[in-house]
Amino acid sequence: MLKDIIMNDKSPWTTGDGVQSEYVLCSRIRLARNFACCPFPLKQTPESAERVLTIMENFCQEHPNYQFYRLNEAAPLEKQVLIEKHLISREHGLDDHAYKGLVIDADGHNSIMVNEEDHLRIQCFAPGLDLTGLWQRANALDDEIEANANYAFDSQLGYLTCCPTNLGDGLRGSVMLHLPGLAMTRQLGILNQLSNLGMTVRGLYGEGSDATGDLYQVSNQVTLGQSESDILTNLHSIALQIIKEERNAREFLRTHSGEKLEDQIWRALGALTHARYLDSREALRLISLIRLGYSMGYLEQLTFGEINDLYLLAQPGYLQELKGEMMDDRQRDAYRAEMIRQKLS
Repeated sequence: MLKDIIMNDKSPWTTGDGVQSEYVLCSRIRLARNFACCPFPLKQTPESAERVLTIMENFCQEHPNYQFYRLNEAAPLEKQVLIEKHLISREHGLDDHAYKGLVIDADGHNSIMVNEEDHLRIQCFAPGLDLTGLWQRANALDDEIEANANYAFDSQLGYLTCCPTNLGDGLRGSVMLHLPGLAMTRQLGILNQLSNLGMTVRGLYGEGSDATGDLYQVSNQVTLGQSESDILTNLHSIALQIIKEERNAREFLRTHSGEKLEDQIWRALGALTHARYLDSREALRLISLIRLGYSMGYLEQLTFGEINDLYLLAQPGYLQELKGEMMDDRQRDAYRAEMIRQKLS
C-alpha cells in the first residue's frame, strides 16, 4: 500500500479543487501530541519508543482504513517521495532512528508521524482553503487515538509538547498559497508583517526551505493561550487578506503589462512543452507562470488539476520512483522534461 500512495499522482496538494483554488493549493491541520505513559522523544529509550509504535500499530488494527509503517523498512527514495508529498517532514524521513513510524490512510489525506519531535504529529490535508472542515476531521481522528492511550495533558498548560511553542492545543494550521502576482509587483514585503500577527511564512517544504515556484506556506506561530477556533479564524482571515492582495496584484499586471505578461506565460508553456532538459527550480518557475496564466484566462486548454500534477514531476524523488531507478542530475533533468512534455501533450 505504501508504494501505491507514493506512486499516486494525485494528492491534496495537486487536485486543484477546493475553495479559492486559484490562490490556495492546500490547507493543513497538524496536531502535536505525546502519550502520558512514555517519556517524550528527547528522553526516549528503545523500549519506550517501541511502546509508542505498538500503540499506533494497535490503532491501525482497529481502524482498517489506516496502515502502519516503520520508516526504517522503507527505502531512502520512498522516504524522499513521502517528504515531497508532505506526508512526513524532512527530519522524520532523513533520520535513521530505528523507531520512527508512519500511519496513513488510503488516500493520503491523513498522515501521522510517529516518534518525530513529539510522539505524534497528526496531519490532515485538504485542497483549497478549508480550515474548518479540516479541524473537524483532525479533531475526530485525535479523539479516536486518545481512546487507545491517554495524552500528556496539564490543566493550565494544555497538551504537553517537546517544543514550548506547541504548548496549549498543539495546533498548527497552514495554508499553501501561490503568489506570483505579489512577486512580480514586488509586494511580498507584506508577508514580513505577518509575524506581528502571530503568523510565520515558510517555503514549499516548511522551515528552512525557500519559496520556489512562488509558493508560500503561512501558519500560526503560537498555540498557548488561544483556542482552536481563534487560531483557525485568525489564519483564515489572514489568508483571505493575502488572497485579496494577490488578486489586486494580478489585476494590476493585467491592466499595466497585460501583453508582456501574456507573452511570458506562453513562453513558459512553450518551454515546458518543448524543453529537453529541466531542473527542479526552472520547472517550478515555469509551472508557476502557466498556473497564473490559467487563473487569469490566458490559457484555457488546461485545468488547475492538470497543472498541479506537474508539481510532482518537478520533484527528484518522485521522478526516480516513476522511472524505477536512480538517476544523476542530468538524467533527471532529461526525464523530467520528457514526462512534463507527455503530461502537457
